[in-house]
Amino acid sequence: MLVIIDYGVGNLASISNMFRRVGVQSLISGRPEDVANADKLLLPGVGAFDDVMRKFGESGLADVIEHRVRDDGIPVLGICVGMQMLSEGSEEGQLPGLGWIAGRCERLPDLPEARVPHMGWNRVTRAKSSALTDELPEDARFYFAHSYHVVCREAEDVLMTANHGKEIVAAVQKRNIFGVQFHPEKSHRFGMDLLRRFGEI
Repeated sequence: MLVIIDYGVGNLASISNMFRRVGVQSLISGRPEDVANADKLLLPGVGAFDDVMRKFGESGLADVIEHRVRDDGIPVLGICVGMQMLSEGSEEGQLPGLGWIAGRCERLPDLPEARVPHMGWNRVTRAKSSALTDELPEDARFYFAHSYHVVCREAEDVLMTANHGKEIVAAVQKRNIFGVQFHPEKSHRFGMDLLRRFGEI
């Protein structure tokens, strides 16, 4: 069962509805026993980095999620701030991230041609082969809404990039750990394709 982690953050119903549309069974839950029995996890995130990390820490789920992802190796997908949580931390706050992806989050630069926040549709470019993204069409576009972005220390962790005044990381992957900066649940057929693929991994 794919468990959408409920720790008080994120647009969980929209994500669940999108999984249902592509034929993937999912469960919204904040119960440690459901996480312990999951075969995949989805980590949502909306809001300021420290607020999200604080709620995650208060949920009582951190240890069981760490065990399932790091020790058992089940797939996890972080969305938006959920992807930023995978990193070591963010300029937006003081609390540490999960540290699963080497790197930190930085504020997007304010440029005349690329305002902050980065909101709206943007094309993505694959940086490496992955079961999550290999079937996406070349013209795949996703909906972004963010002011901070992950800067990876290891180039091999970058899965997809986008351009917003400069090249930014749009998705990451390190073994069973996936993250997307955009919102697949708001990205119509491209988002449906990506969530379906995650459900099949």
